[in-house]
Amino acid sequence: MKRDPNLDTLLALNAVQYWINNDYWVKFDVKLVKTITPEIPHGISYSLTLHDQYNNRIVGFDNAHAVKPKKRKFSGKIITWDHKHLKNKTVNYEFENAGQLIEDFWKEVTKIVD
Repeated sequence: MKRDPNLDTLLALNAVQYWINNDYWVKFDVKLVKTITPEIPHGISYSLTLHDQYNNRIVGFDNAHAVKPKKRKFSGKIITWDHKHLKNKTVNYEFENAGQLIEDFWKEVTKIVD
């Protein structure tokens, strides 16, 4: 498997936190995992979040827990680990690579802070 050239950039963001316009703040938690699993096939555990000044999470991209599938009659259950939180809504996120994750996160942040 070819190494993602943006992985080092994403890993360098681990533990970074900072304020944006004194109204919002971002936090990055990114680590390599010891073992690649079906739940974390890309080898990293990540949480990229935007919070308001009252510490409410506004946007988050992570793979810290599974997303429960919606209940449907007679359908298979697909459990997704990569997902994003948009205020109180959780939706699946298709992880492509580290660079795309960073770009997708900042697109969502820009929608809120601009």
